[in-house]
Amino acid sequence: MEEIFPPSNPDYPIRVAMIVEYDGSGYFGWQVQKTGVTTIQSVLEEAISQVANHPVDTICSGRTDSGVHACRQVIHFDTNARRKDYGWTVGTNTKLPDDISIQWAKEMNHHFHARFSTRERRYRYVIYNYPIPHSILRNGMTWIKYPLDHQVMHQAAQCLVGTHDFSTFRAANCQAASPVRTIKGISVERYGNMLVLDVRADGFLYHMVRNIAGVLIDIGSGRQPVDWCGYLLSLCDRNRGGVTAKAAGLYFVDAIYDSVFELPETPVGPNFLTWMQDKG
Repeated sequence: MEEIFPPSNPDYPIRVAMIVEYDGSGYFGWQVQKTGVTTIQSVLEEAISQVANHPVDTICSGRTDSGVHACRQVIHFDTNARRKDYGWTVGTNTKLPDDISIQWAKEMNHHFHARFSTRERRYRYVIYNYPIPHSILRNGMTWIKYPLDHQVMHQAAQCLVGTHDFSTFRAANCQAASPVRTIKGISVERYGNMLVLDVRADGFLYHMVRNIAGVLIDIGSGRQPVDWCGYLLSLCDRNRGGVTAKAAGLYFVDAIYDSVFELPETPVGPNFLTWMQDKG
């Protein structure tokens, strides 16, 4: 693949990609905001800029909302600074708080774009389904104390697979130009006391996964029938769409790119699920 800007020429910027992991509990989402509140992007850009010795603007694979976490957020930025991949990783981590970390960094071809090169994005929503709340992971899972039938939830969710108008499942203040998205796959599985909603799509609308989770929770509890999800989808009306589930259990877990970009393959997070899945 032809280079647009040859990295060997110091007069041209290079493009660096990173994989970022973060606990979003203490942040107002990914994107820098005019109000000056603390966001993942603002903290990350400050850290990278210190390593680069100049201001850096980052592009991410998919913006996350306030309180939402990420295991594999992919970003890129352009810079005139020359650092080894290891230097970008370790140097940036020394400037970051403990709840954000760089997992990987690499100089990329300029054809790579963290947002526009993405073929698929993936979220997981983790529910702790037990009468007593979980103290240690209280910000990492959403607690539902009443019993949920994950098999019924999985069955109900299958109507969402494919290309649809997801107006019912997007926030009223969503600014996306179109409500049409394509869900590639969706599942609900149980691992002990944890339920995991796993969704893959070409893109997501504002609060889309949390609104889907809210509907499936009502179905799993028996408050609504299994065909309620499909009925709401057909209405294309957010006012009829049910409760938005809490942010605590939501994770951006993957962004899929063509293999030519050679991003590393890692287990789908969050990491605390790995043991549960192996046991299952």
